[in-house]
Amino acid sequence: MPNWLAVSFNVFILLVMLGGLLVSLMPIVPGVVIIWLAALLYGLVAGFGTLGAWLFVFLTLLTIVAMLADNVLMGAKAREAGASWLSIALALLAGVVGTFIFPPLGGLIAAPLALYLVELMRLKDRSETWEIVKGLLTGVGLSSLVRFGIGLLMVIVWGIWAYVG
Repeated sequence: MPNWLAVSFNVFILLVMLGGLLVSLMPIVPGVVIIWLAALLYGLVAGFGTLGAWLFVFLTLLTIVAMLADNVLMGAKAREAGASWLSIALALLAGVVGTFIFPPLGGLIAAPLALYLVELMRLKDRSETWEIVKGLLTGVGLSSLVRFGIGLLMVIVWGIWAYVG
């Protein structure tokens, strides 16, 4: 591949990754998956090599961790605030269904709403229920920061792969 084309391709991959990093702050858009897909495209076009293969495996593990962090942090913060496991599971299910039925914001609205309704039926106390929903929303914010941090690490790892490997 001519040098100008290789440089252009690397800039393109970097811009896609930076876009993924930016949207990783939003709870709905899978920014780390965008970064991972850009790394996969880079590997398929430029070649993996030995270092690249190992770094791509590491990027894949980071992607999995970032995706799990969403559910774990949201559920943990809701549980910490007093939510039942059943209401957390129903909120997660409502979030997934809501995302598919009313993309892109359906899940972000459905999960806290489901949590609120189930906990209100269980506790019959609006203020305590609202505290639990605030816990879930705190988890949403924390998971956004975790995804951003992992996404930034992924871009750095790709940079090492692209410029050292």
